[in-house]
Amino acid sequence: MILNMGPQHPSTHGVLRLELITDGEIVKEVIPHMGYLHRCFEKHAENLTYQQTIPFTDRMDYLSSMTNAHAWVMGVERMLGIDKDIPKRIEYIRVLVSELNRIGSHLIAIGTYGIDIGAFTPFLWCFRDREHIMGMLEWASGSRMLYNYIWVGGLFYDLPVGFEERCREFINYFKPKMVELNNLLTDNQIFINRTANVGVLPLDVAINYGCSGPVLRASGLRYDLRRIDGYSVYPEIDFDIPIGKGEVGTTGDCWDRYKVRVDEIEQCLRIIEQCLDRLQTDLKRTPDFDPRAKLPRKLTPKVQDYYMRAEGSKGELGFYFIHNNERSEIPLRAKARGPSFNNLSVVPEIAKGVMIADLIAIIGSIDFVLGELDR
Repeated sequence: MILNMGPQHPSTHGVLRLELITDGEIVKEVIPHMGYLHRCFEKHAENLTYQQTIPFTDRMDYLSSMTNAHAWVMGVERMLGIDKDIPKRIEYIRVLVSELNRIGSHLIAIGTYGIDIGAFTPFLWCFRDREHIMGMLEWASGSRMLYNYIWVGGLFYDLPVGFEERCREFINYFKPKMVELNNLLTDNQIFINRTANVGVLPLDVAINYGCSGPVLRASGLRYDLRRIDGYSVYPEIDFDIPIGKGEVGTTGDCWDRYKVRVDEIEQCLRIIEQCLDRLQTDLKRTPDFDPRAKLPRKLTPKVQDYYMRAEGSKGELGFYFIHNNERSEIPLRAKARGPSFNNLSVVPEIAKGVMIADLIAIIGSIDFVLGELDR
């Protein structure tokens, strides 16, 4: 039998259509159909200046807008040759807001995964705690989800007065909440039975399909671009890279993919605390500090091809720029490499022979966003 799951099915996490070829309850083949949320991002980028395109990067992975803008902006700054001139305070603020956004993205992944499996309470808890993060990022940028906060050469605005203190209050509030979440969901035997040894992704398959982020690390490879490429101020910050260890099942199963995100939230909190320490000591705000860089009116890089990548909440987010006119501030071509695309592409490989209910668990464990996948 051929079954259509989506494009309005709640477990497809967006407008994704999965065509299932089934034999009773067993899935023989999965054929993803995309293109229902095509945002024309790359076409926009070919017709707008580098600065004007930043709001469109926010709308790719709309759950992790800060990271998208951070990757785009770093690429443009390196093409212009001004990446070494960015003040340290700006760099630490960028990392701070990106890691807050990463926690928010992972909370949605964890909460919606729980509700996919049948656990309703974690969903409510995760959205409750994410609301604090959205409130803080709205305070800084003026928007709850699509921020347009990180600009080429600087920021839209400095952090509001009192932001660092409120951020510390959130961390102190949130750490016990993560313990509660682990007690409720991570160690829940029903949840473990539904996710352990399900959708096992071997490391060689993950690498061959170009998987990245938590999906790849759950298969056992300690690969994180914040460490490998050492961009921004991440080399100055101490944090660990969680990987899947097969604690309750096989390495690379659905439970490992879930657990890597839970552990990553703890590391994000460590990074945020270190950023706050620097911002409140030797990088304090001063009256003459201007977060907006004194850039020329036209941002015109030299003729070049350049690829910039960063560790998004879903994996390796990359932008490939082709600039062929020194007098123009519009790229000839801007290609986005969205991690959701590669991560989703491995689903047909690991979903062969599973039950339909297990397919729901597999899709939820991948954590993709269709705005980034279709672009």
